[in-house]
Amino acid sequence: MDTAASPAQNDDLRRRLDELLDEYRTALSASLDGLTEEQARRRLVPSKTTLLGLLKHVCYVEGVWFDQAVTGRSYADVGIASTPDRSFTVTKADTIASIRETHRRRCEASRRRMADLSLADVVDGRGPRTVWALYLQVLRELAQHAGHADILREQILAADRPDADR
Repeated sequence: MDTAASPAQNDDLRRRLDELLDEYRTALSASLDGLTEEQARRRLVPSKTTLLGLLKHVCYVEGVWFDQAVTGRSYADVGIASTPDRSFTVTKADTIASIRETHRRRCEASRRRMADLSLADVVDGRGPRTVWALYLQVLRELAQHAGHADILREQILAADRPDADR
């Protein structure tokens, strides 16, 4: 029994993976809709996790898995933080608009870099990995962080309601 996927099935799978990536990318960016700069930077947990920091971090995630893992370029050459922890750091110069623009550009670069690769291709920028494994890694991280963003946003909006229990 041949279990290999047909080209049409692979195309359909690739289309669906790209759709899911874009849904999570959009959700993470949209978590900042209507917020003030203070709200986007607000820390509600002991870690560096903030809504603005989450969007900045997923730029790092895209850079690691859809650039470095494919090309082998250094963190500096990719233009990302040197560690996951540092990728959450929000500087004074970071704004909702600037991080959204960085995210938009990073996602476009990811789409371009991955467009000509087959899901079955093996890349070796961070050790040998299949392209489908890179997709799953990024999807897992984006889904996790979209969940974090939902909760943080809900807490921020609830705390800032005029009728909020304080």
